[in-house]
Amino acid sequence: MNKEAIFEKELNYIKNVNIKESAKTMINLLPDYFFSVEAASTGKYHPEYAQGKGGLVRHTKAAVRFAYELLENDVIGNKYKSDEKDLMIMGLILHDGLKKGLNEEKYTRFDHPLLISNYLKENSPSLALTTEQLDLVTSVVETHMGNWTTDYNGNEVLQRPTTKYQKFVHMCDYLASRKAFLLKFDEDNNIIAI
Repeated sequence: MNKEAIFEKELNYIKNVNIKESAKTMINLLPDYFFSVEAASTGKYHPEYAQGKGGLVRHTKAAVRFAYELLENDVIGNKYKSDEKDLMIMGLILHDGLKKGLNEEKYTRFDHPLLISNYLKENSPSLALTTEQLDLVTSVVETHMGNWTTDYNGNEVLQRPTTKYQKFVHMCDYLASRKAFLLKFDEDNNIIAI
């Protein structure tokens, strides 16, 4: 499987070569299950396009597409520098990369935002990111769950987004999980522009 080819369009939204190459490196390190599982096992929290085989990839592509469209709008996008936009897109590509753990578990790991953040840090020697860039991308994946910060036992596990970058990434992930937005995908899981 050519993992980075699956995200070719999304990778092309990234302008900084070092950030793009770092995103490719991390995509290739994602577990194989990421590319075949649904976004949510119950279907309760995600739209129909995020269900079934490849649903998590489609959810991820939707979140990235929302980010791209919003960042292309001058009113919204002018709040961010080019590298910041690239890092948020990289974060969205990777945000659910370990949703069921490094080795596929039966259910979603509630701490998956922390797992992917730590995975980025563990693999940082292979990435072409500065310390500041790594800090930004790990902070946005760690907080992408927004206000859903407690685990199934009511323990506070995750942090809420506080920075403009964290809030933006959460918003895009949130929009991609809403059933009100109907996106269409082709047979290769790419969004069809209507």
